[in-house]
Amino acid sequence: MTAVVLAAVVGSLFALGTFLLLRRDLIRVVWGLAIIGQAANVYLLAMGEIAPASFEAVPILAGHGEEASHAQTADPLVQALVLTAIVISFGMTAFALVLSYRVYEEHDTLDLSELGDQD
Repeated sequence: MTAVVLAAVVGSLFALGTFLLLRRDLIRVVWGLAIIGQAANVYLLAMGEIAPASFEAVPILAGHGEEASHAQTADPLVQALVLTAIVISFGMTAFALVLSYRVYEEHDTLDLSELGDQD
Protein backbone atom coordinates (compact mmCIF):
# COMPACT_ATOMS: atom_id res chain seq x y z
CA MET A 1 0.00 0.00 0.00
CA THR A 2 2.75 2.45 0.88
CA ALA A 3 4.56 1.62 -2.36
CA VAL A 4 1.48 2.66 -4.33
CA VAL A 5 1.22 5.93 -2.39
CA LEU A 6 4.92 6.69 -2.88
CA ALA A 7 4.67 5.89 -6.60
CA ALA A 8 1.66 8.21 -6.90
CA VAL A 9 3.46 11.01 -5.04
CA VAL A 10 6.62 10.68 -7.14
CA GLY A 11 4.61 10.47 -10.36
CA SER A 12 2.50 13.51 -9.51
CA LEU A 13 5.57 15.54 -8.53
CA PHE A 14 7.31 14.68 -11.80
CA ALA A 15 4.11 15.49 -13.73
CA LEU A 16 3.69 18.84 -11.97
CA GLY A 17 7.35 19.71 -12.51
CA THR A 18 7.13 18.82 -16.20
CA PHE A 19 3.94 20.86 -16.54
CA LEU A 20 5.66 23.88 -15.01
CA LEU A 21 8.74 23.43 -17.21
CA LEU A 22 6.55 23.76 -20.29
CA ARG A 23 5.10 27.13 -19.24
CA ARG A 24 6.17 30.43 -20.79
CA ASP A 25 6.82 32.22 -17.48
CA LEU A 26 10.45 32.03 -16.33
CA ILE A 27 9.55 31.79 -12.63
CA ARG A 28 7.32 28.78 -13.31
CA VAL A 29 10.17 27.13 -15.19
CA VAL A 30 12.47 27.62 -12.19
CA TRP A 31 9.86 26.18 -9.83
CA GLY A 32 9.34 23.27 -12.21
CA LEU A 33 13.04 22.45 -12.01
CA ALA A 34 12.91 22.67 -8.21
CA ILE A 35 9.89 20.35 -8.04
CA ILE A 36 11.53 17.80 -10.35
CA GLY A 37 14.60 17.87 -8.11
CA GLN A 38 12.48 17.20 -5.05
CA ALA A 39 10.64 14.41 -6.90
CA ALA A 40 14.00 12.78 -7.57
CA ASN A 41 14.83 13.07 -3.86
CA VAL A 42 11.54 11.44 -2.86
CA TYR A 43 12.21 8.68 -5.40
CA LEU A 44 15.68 8.03 -3.96
CA LEU A 45 14.30 7.90 -0.42
CA ALA A 46 11.60 5.49 -1.53
CA MET A 47 14.17 3.20 -3.14
CA GLY A 48 16.42 3.27 -0.05
CA GLU A 49 13.76 1.42 1.90
CA ILE A 50 14.08 -0.16 5.31
CA ALA A 51 16.00 -3.42 5.12
CA PRO A 52 16.79 -6.00 7.77
CA ALA A 53 20.07 -5.31 9.52
CA SER A 54 22.85 -7.83 9.12
CA PHE A 55 25.24 -9.00 11.80
CA GLU A 56 28.09 -7.07 10.16
CA ALA A 57 26.29 -3.72 10.43
CA VAL A 58 24.41 -3.86 13.72
CA PRO A 59 22.70 -0.60 14.73
CA ILE A 60 24.06 0.91 17.92
CA LEU A 61 20.78 0.79 19.85
CA ALA A 62 19.60 -2.63 18.62
CA GLY A 63 20.60 -4.37 21.82
CA HIS A 64 23.44 -6.63 22.77
CA GLY A 65 24.02 -10.32 23.18
CA GLU A 66 23.31 -13.22 20.87
CA GLU A 67 19.54 -13.39 21.47
CA ALA A 68 18.92 -9.67 20.90
CA SER A 69 16.74 -9.02 17.87
CA HIS A 70 18.24 -6.75 15.27
CA ALA A 71 16.20 -3.72 14.37
CA GLN A 72 15.17 -2.73 10.86
CA THR A 73 17.36 0.07 9.54
CA ALA A 74 17.30 2.33 6.51
CA ASP A 75 20.33 2.80 4.29
CA PRO A 76 22.12 5.90 5.65
CA LEU A 77 24.00 6.50 2.39
CA VAL A 78 20.79 7.31 0.52
CA GLN A 79 19.68 9.67 3.28
CA ALA A 80 23.04 11.47 3.24
CA LEU A 81 22.92 11.84 -0.55
CA VAL A 82 19.37 13.19 -0.46
CA LEU A 83 20.26 15.66 2.29
CA THR A 84 23.17 16.89 0.18
CA ALA A 85 20.93 17.12 -2.88
CA ILE A 86 18.36 19.18 -0.94
CA VAL A 87 21.00 21.70 0.11
CA ILE A 88 22.44 21.96 -3.40
CA SER A 89 19.01 22.30 -5.03
CA PHE A 90 18.05 25.03 -2.55
CA GLY A 91 21.15 27.01 -3.49
CA MET A 92 20.59 26.47 -7.21
CA THR A 93 16.93 27.51 -6.94
CA ALA A 94 17.89 30.68 -5.09
CA PHE A 95 20.54 31.43 -7.74
CA ALA A 96 18.05 30.81 -10.58
CA LEU A 97 15.51 33.12 -8.94
CA VAL A 98 18.13 35.86 -8.63
CA LEU A 99 19.02 35.41 -12.30
CA SER A 100 15.31 35.60 -13.16
CA TYR A 101 15.07 38.87 -11.27
CA ARG A 102 18.02 40.23 -13.27
CA VAL A 103 16.34 39.17 -16.52
CA TYR A 104 13.21 41.01 -15.42
CA GLU A 105 15.21 44.15 -14.61
CA GLU A 106 16.95 44.08 -18.00
CA HIS A 107 14.02 43.15 -20.26
CA ASP A 108 10.91 44.13 -18.24
CA THR A 109 9.34 40.72 -18.91
CA LEU A 110 9.60 37.12 -17.77
CA ASP A 111 7.79 35.67 -20.78
CA LEU A 112 10.18 33.27 -22.50
CA SER A 113 8.69 33.78 -25.97
CA GLU A 114 9.19 37.55 -25.68
CA LEU A 115 12.74 37.07 -24.39
CA GLY A 116 13.54 34.87 -27.39
CA ASP A 117 12.29 37.54 -29.82
CA GLN A 118 14.52 40.29 -28.41
CA ASP A 119 17.97 40.53 -29.91
